[in-house]
Order: sequence, then C-alpha cells, then structure tokens
Amino acid sequence: PEWKELLMRDHETTEKVFDAGEKAFAAGKPDPSMVKELLRYFVEYVDGCHNKKEENHLFPLLEKRGVSRQDGPLGVMLQEHTRSKELLARLEPLADTYVGGDDSVLHELSLIYAEYITLLKQHFWKENDILYPMGERALSQADGDKVVEGIAATEAAISPDTRAHYYKLADDLMRWGEIEDLCHNLDHDTLGAILNTLPVELSFVDANDTVRYFSHENLPKIFPRTRGAIGMQVQNCHPQKSVHLVNEILADFKAGKREVAEFWIDMGA
Repeated sequence: PEWKELLMRDHETTEKVFDAGEKAFAAGKPDPSMVKELLRYFVEYVDGCHNKKEENHLFPLLEKRGVSRQDGPLGVMLQEHTRSKELLARLEPLADTYVGGDDSVLHELSLIYAEYITLLKQHFWKENDILYPMGERALSQADGDKVVEGIAATEAAISPDTRAHYYKLADDLMRWGEIEDLCHNLDHDTLGAILNTLPVELSFVDANDTVRYFSHENLPKIFPRTRGAIGMQVQNCHPQKSVHLVNEILADFKAGKREVAEFWIDMGA
C-alpha cells in the first residue's frame, strides 16, 4: 500500500473507535473497562504511533519538498498534534479516577472526550482532503517509498505486530460500543446497498447544515470522505476560501431560490 492509504486506514479505524466511545458516553455510564481501553488506544496508538509516523517521516519530507512548516498546513497539523496530546493528558487522570470507581468525574470526562474527538475528526479531515493530496503532488515515488518504510519502522519499534494488535483493539471497542451506523437509524444494509449501486455519489446534509450520510463509503470516490465527516458542519468539510460559496448555496436552497448548484472542478487530468 502507498503511504496515504496506510495513514488514512489509521484514520478510518480511529474514527470508528470515536463512534463507539461517543455512543457509550451518550448512554449515560460507560463501562469503566471500555473507558480504560479507549484511553489505551488513543495514548499508545494514535498519539504514540500514528502521529509519530507523520512527525518523523511524512512531515520532514514534505518540508524538504517545499511545504512550509511555519505558515502552512504542516504548522497547523503539528499544533493540533500538540493540542491532542494536551487533551489526552487531561483525560488520563479522569479516566483513572472513573475506572477506580469514582463517578463524580464522569461529566468532565465526557466533555473532554467530546473535545478530543471533535479536534481529531476535523484534523483527520484536513489531512485526508488537504495535506495528503498536497503530499501526493509534492513527493516523488522514491519519497513515498521512504515514508512507507518509516511507517513500518515506527510500528516495528513498538512490536512486531503493532498495527494488527491495535486494529484488533479497535475492533473490540467497536463491538463494545455497537457503532451508530452512517444512516442514523435507517436500515443501513438495505438502504446502503441500494444507494451504492447508483453511478453517483450521494451526501445528505440536514436542515442544521450537519452532514448525516454519504454513499460509497468503501468505494473509490471523486469526493473522498471518511466517517469523520458524519456529524460535522458541512462548512467544515470545505476549504476556508470556499466557505462563503457553500453558505450562499445553502441559503439559496433554504430560501427555495434554487434546486441545483453546478460547479467546475479541475481534476488535474
């Protein structure tokens, strides 16, 4: 696999863990054992492995090939890595207290967990849709091979089967939390199978501008999306420079001024 595929696979797996934890906290009182394993996944794999793949191997090569660290996306990504680490440092003692039997910290634990996953959902979107495509343009095949080697070395430094171990932990957490599906209470298997046969990509944005559904989750797409988009404001799924156009289109739809928004995308072909 190419470096982008490996890193996005980490994102997709982690987003499913987010969903599982979110549903567990929403139910009122999550299983303390699940909370303990959630934190272990975030600290050991997301922060201790995934972020290191980027910080030690992808980001330095991007900077060498002209992607600015100071005033560009690399600086933003590194700031968000630091912020996520700070939130984990606040979550860990709260989780330890909760796992130890003290429910008084549950409200604060839930709030900081929500802040942490919101940060990372948006962070993953920025990497998937902005930084990684930029990296594909900036890096040569030889550069990409070096990043893949660095990813493998980062995992091997932890254990011989790091990714398999933590992906299994993610699977266990998903079963524990019984993930809320993309269709939000619709029959996902039936509706998803129908919509995925259509030769078009579908997204559903509700009346509050929140992304609720997209089709072709595991299939090639013109507009790449991961589960992190679900629950986000649609404005946050577009580059800042085009948000005003998104808002204009949404306002026109709501006012009944239009039913179609046509636009041209340069695919670089």
